[in-house]
Amino acid sequence: MEFRFTEKEEQFRQQIRIFVKENMPRGFIGHRFWDEQHQPSWDFGMAIAKKLAENKWLTINWPKEYGGMGASNWEKAIMTEEVGYWGIPGTSMGISGTRWVGPSLMAYGTEEQKKKYVPLIAAADPDGVWCTGYSEPDSGTDLASLQTYAERVGDEYIINGQKVWTSCAHHARWLWMICRTRRDVQKKHQGLSLFIVDMQSKGLKVNPLKTIIGGHVFNELFFDDVRVPAKNLVGIENKGWSHLMQSLAFERSGAVGIVGSLQRIFDELVQYTRESGQFEQADIQQQLTDLAIDLEGARMLGYEAIWKLERGEKLTYEPSRDKANTDVLTEKLSRIGMDIIGAYSQIDVNSKESPWTKIDGALEHMYYHSMGIALAAGTTDTQRNIVGQFGLGLPRSY
Repeated sequence: MEFRFTEKEEQFRQQIRIFVKENMPRGFIGHRFWDEQHQPSWDFGMAIAKKLAENKWLTINWPKEYGGMGASNWEKAIMTEEVGYWGIPGTSMGISGTRWVGPSLMAYGTEEQKKKYVPLIAAADPDGVWCTGYSEPDSGTDLASLQTYAERVGDEYIINGQKVWTSCAHHARWLWMICRTRRDVQKKHQGLSLFIVDMQSKGLKVNPLKTIIGGHVFNELFFDDVRVPAKNLVGIENKGWSHLMQSLAFERSGAVGIVGSLQRIFDELVQYTRESGQFEQADIQQQLTDLAIDLEGARMLGYEAIWKLERGEKLTYEPSRDKANTDVLTEKLSRIGMDIIGAYSQIDVNSKESPWTKIDGALEHMYYHSMGIALAAGTTDTQRNIVGQFGLGLPRSY
């Protein structure tokens, strides 16, 4: 299988690279969650997002009536790949306005919701920044066991409960949230509903959760009689699980972007081994070769999913397959890379300005986040179970 981009598509790729050269710091290496951790980096990311929005690149494949440019899946793939490789910040509009909130609203939101929220995302407006409330202290992989409850009272829902690991809640204007709206159900997947919650709501408290390396990415949310207008229900009440599955498919897609970011760090690692003289060592060459093959394989699988979309086929297991694959590859690249740079990997990961920090601290940053990445949007093994059931036709895992 060999994918070739058209001349027009390659010209578009060059346009993105010119944008990077004109708007990004020279030699910049993007770290995952980088723009959420510090106010200056957040401000820079939002400024970049605004410039992307002016080019209609922020939501490139969205319909024109929603602020996109109606681009093809291949053009979207090129944009995603280049964003990953160059570490272009601000492209998600929180976690994640562009990747699943906007597409989900276009798929099953009301006309009022589409008109109010989608254009704000596409325009990179500060009021278009989102966070996502799924996990709870006792409901992570088994998300259907969640207990945060929304009770219908007149024209409002009153929400009580807690969410955890809520990325970007300290910057977001809106919360994309699933909670229980019915308790007397036969199966736990029933009685769940999706809501849009104003982050400025009375009774909603945001507490920071520092990561293992001291960064402020995650938060825990507490709901104490938070009132949400009934019109903020997304989709059908008590049918939120089926809506959520579609949103998660949007979230788990985009493997080419992750591969792009991994490719950049791999290229930097190869350059480091050349400069340090390690490239001539047979064992180093073997490890780098293995990584190069893995990266190319992951890229081809990502392209295959896009090729199917262009043919009008519906993706089932492919997003889960690609997420599981990139989860493993992220950990593998960071582990091998840290072994290669040796003691330099022990420098404080937040000390990017240190003369002893190698490759801008990207390998250490990736290593410390790889464990969490393998859990986000469903664990690696959960994705494999989906592949087994829907891709290989194996019995359902319990």
